[in-house]
Amino acid sequence: MKNEMITKATGTINKIGFKLRKHSPAILMTAGVIGTVTGVVLACKATLKVNDILDETKEQFDRIHECAENPELAEEYSEEDAKKDTTILYVHTGLKFVRLYAPSAALCALSIASMVGSHVILQKRNVALAAAFATVNTSFKEYRQRVVDRFGEEIDRQLKYNYKSVEVEETVTDENGEEKTEKKVINVVDPNGYSDYARFFDESSPYWKKDEGYNAMFVKSIQNWANDKLKANGMLFLNEVYEALGIPPTKAGQIVGWVYDPDHPVGDNFVDFGMYDMSRPVVRDFVNGYERSILLDFNVDGNIWDLM
Repeated sequence: MKNEMITKATGTINKIGFKLRKHSPAILMTAGVIGTVTGVVLACKATLKVNDILDETKEQFDRIHECAENPELAEEYSEEDAKKDTTILYVHTGLKFVRLYAPSAALCALSIASMVGSHVILQKRNVALAAAFATVNTSFKEYRQRVVDRFGEEIDRQLKYNYKSVEVEETVTDENGEEKTEKKVINVVDPNGYSDYARFFDESSPYWKKDEGYNAMFVKSIQNWANDKLKANGMLFLNEVYEALGIPPTKAGQIVGWVYDPDHPVGDNFVDFGMYDMSRPVVRDFVNGYERSILLDFNVDGNIWDLM
């Protein structure tokens, strides 16, 4: 029974310790903010006592000067004695100021240390997350390359975009006006097979117009602009493309994007919005000017902070 109670207590303490470590950045930051505010309040209260110290010091200085200037005390209190007392008074006054502001200064110093500690912990965690993402991203690219090597690029695209080729029968009219049935292979796409970065370009964008031809031309121009900027800068964040299309930026968009390196490519080396995916009939309608809106899916290379 006693061992069981000790085991439960130990487990509870370990869980509490883990939660404290988990939330330590927030705890340190909160403590730092509260400590800074408290330190400022203490400093303000200490300032109210400054006049008392100055008045007391002035009174003692006046006494020293009176004694030094009194000819009757010239033998008992020399000019040298006055200098020594003045020095001692300066030291004592300085110590009074130190004691007065020491609590607020110490609290502010601890608060700054807490905020710096919070930043250091978060920085280490971000480095660890970036390393983990880089490992997963590398493994995924190696897996895709193995698929390409064994089955070809078409199978890789089918698996990536989750579509498959199926054979259907279609009734067509020949040049003589006779109807006949023909077999045709089409690509069927799973509507849930898009990446997490896919976004609609529709009426929610300030750049969308009730003009099919204009929208197609606009999206094409942004894709061309994105490729030009990628080549010019060597890198491009997904949020930059989102903003150019009038799509709200995301947290992931400030990390993922594209890297351009013609000598050692890490990705496709170009920006693709998925506008020319012939397996999607709605894409063809948009490009050809029959559809006003489109679901864009972007071929990002991954976390470009680690790829640069």
